[in-house]
Amino acid sequence: MTREWAHGLVALTLGFFLLGASPTITFLRSLSNVVGNVLSVPEYPAVITREFVRDFYLWSRDKNELAGQLEALKDENSKLRIINSVLVAEQIKAELDSRMNGARVTLREPNSWWNEFRIDKGFNDGIIMGLPVFQDGFLVGRINSVSTHSSWVELLTSSALMIPVVVEETRDLGVVVGDGDGSVLLTYIPEGRGIERGMKISTALVGELLPPGFPVGVIREEVTMSGNGYSTYKITPGASLGKLYSVSVLKHSRGLLE
Repeated sequence: MTREWAHGLVALTLGFFLLGASPTITFLRSLSNVVGNVLSVPEYPAVITREFVRDFYLWSRDKNELAGQLEALKDENSKLRIINSVLVAEQIKAELDSRMNGARVTLREPNSWWNEFRIDKGFNDGIIMGLPVFQDGFLVGRINSVSTHSSWVELLTSSALMIPVVVEETRDLGVVVGDGDGSVLLTYIPEGRGIERGMKISTALVGELLPPGFPVGVIREEVTMSGNGYSTYKITPGASLGKLYSVSVLKHSRGLLE
């Protein structure tokens, strides 16, 4: 019993002491504020460092998430471009197939064998001057004369026909012209461009009647250096220009070019 009474008296005494000290609580609070302001000075670098580390961590996390989303979008965009390119290529192929008009060679005179030949298609078949003529997808020449039921085609080997072309591997522009004796030459290529045997030649942008990208042939060899800064090359046509029995004429269509 004595112990319990002692504990009770101590608790009561402590309570009265705290009650008496209550008027000083405001003073203690002000003192603690002063101490806090004083301590905030040495703590400031640590607080700033902590906030910087936290913000940097959040920025890095957001950056990684954005980078991942960007890569995913790039991959999706690349796939969409490929799909679109395939669709466009298929549309162009279908359009070209619909524009190809088969024709039969009806006359090829010996004295103009390497210059021109006649086909059995004319105005009534939608043939106009300037249309390109192909054999197995390779350029043969262009229509240079049209009548009602027939047309004349000027061959690549003709010295009068000049076709702007591009070397596919180097993207150099030049002009294909014949020598009148069965050879086809690539001219106006600047010297030192690294043109090599086997490089492919295709049409450049000639105009609406002859779109770019149609194959012509391949480089065979360099034959001359003109001395004026240009080189001339002999090319091997993709078409068999000495054996032409049937050809295809690419009819004009603004829809494809637009």
